[in-house]
Amino acid sequence: MSARGAQLPEWARPRDEERRGLGSLRLAETTILILFGLLLAVATVNDVAQQTHVNHRLIADLHTWRVATGRDYHNLIVSQDLQGHTTRDTVCGNVSPGAPKERTQVCVTLVGAQVKGEREITGGFYLPPLSENAQSKRYACFGAAVEAGSCALKSPPAGSPPAPPVRLGLP
Repeated sequence: MSARGAQLPEWARPRDEERRGLGSLRLAETTILILFGLLLAVATVNDVAQQTHVNHRLIADLHTWRVATGRDYHNLIVSQDLQGHTTRDTVCGNVSPGAPKERTQVCVTLVGAQVKGEREITGGFYLPPLSENAQSKRYACFGAAVEAGSCALKSPPAGSPPAPPVRLGLP
């Protein structure tokens, strides 16, 4: 036995051979390790499946915004409801060509499952150019956003284009 091993308590010292009667302890430890490994494998598979569903939902959100607004823009901003753990997402995009947030934006709120690659629009609002999605900047609310009192601005900012209505429900 080395000098290092002599400093350890007797139960922790290295041995040349296994002590008798401890086979059941090793079996229990092995079983626990195998169960823990299975738990990690199941959690990993669940995580991957959940992320796949979220990705499909976000693709449907982008498609729904394009169909509902009639604009084939690719620089859209998607906000997910991460605090409430719901499937309510908000997609914002310019009403006319330009860099993201450079023009007035129309934002739609989407909920529910996707049906044929699209989701239900329950409401939305408009944002002035160069604005973040904050309640104090929202105007021309429609649908559920009106009921929730999501718009702080009662009238569009000066120079804003007219807010054409976006149809609620599935596009």
